[in-house]
Amino acid sequence: MINAYKEYWNNMSLMNATATRSQYWWPQVLNYFVLVLYSVLTKAYRYIDFMSDGTNIIKEWNIITIVFMILSLLIWLANFTVRARRLHDRDHSNWWILFYLIPLIGQIVIFVTLILPSKTETRWSANQSEY
Repeated sequence: MINAYKEYWNNMSLMNATATRSQYWWPQVLNYFVLVLYSVLTKAYRYIDFMSDGTNIIKEWNIITIVFMILSLLIWLANFTVRARRLHDRDHSNWWILFYLIPLIGQIVIFVTLILPSKTETRWSANQSEY
């Protein structure tokens, strides 16, 4: 679990590799925990409206909200690249991320793809651990 999280951050810009299910899902769980913990400890929820559609509206800009937004941006970028590596592990190209543009169905397709087991033969031979 800790190795997967270290690799997640160390390979934040790596797109040309694969990531196993545990290399993808453990960082996702830990990142949500980190964001919730930060929000609770700093009471960031007082300054940010978390909308049901996934958007956030900043009510007041201060150091707490700026750090939260920077942290969120870094996590978004790292999630984008690890999602690409996870798709490679299923022998799909990065372009599959565009499924997210299809409301609801696209998100379901990507979610199911990300939870399926790794394929043994893919176009990408190296795992993120090898970098």
